[in-house]
Amino acid sequence: MSDVISDYQQWKQQGESLKAQAKQAMESRFRELLSEAVSIAEEYQADFGTPLKPPSPVTAFRFKASGKPKAKKAGKQAAAKPPAPTEQEAQKADPKVARLQRQLAAVRKKLEDAKTAGKPTRPMEDRMYEIEDELRLAGQPG
Repeated sequence: MSDVISDYQQWKQQGESLKAQAKQAMESRFRELLSEAVSIAEEYQADFGTPLKPPSPVTAFRFKASGKPKAKKAGKQAAAKPPAPTEQEAQKADPKVARLQRQLAAVRKKLEDAKTAGKPTRPMEDRMYEIEDELRLAGQPG
């Protein structure tokens, strides 16, 4: 009888070890896939100017594009870079910044309207802070 018990305990220990290894492997694979998805989404947005939306069953996939654009792979000879545009030109040329500034203005107006009407303002204040953060990340004053 003790032989069955020791076999069971050994089997259980092996199962726990295998379970821990599988958990670790799944977590690392999950992180790899998410990292790849983020890089694809950033590249898509950089190339096409619109965010890539996840499929409908995925409701919580969010990422913030990094402040620094990733350098694209250069060919054999790198062409001379044109001079950097001034801050005002960059602001006009960047549709994302223009869109965020329009959103910020709209949220500020809604916030003022809600304050005068005596309605709750917390969601609008939160959204305003989020937009300001996105503008800061884009290098523009809010």
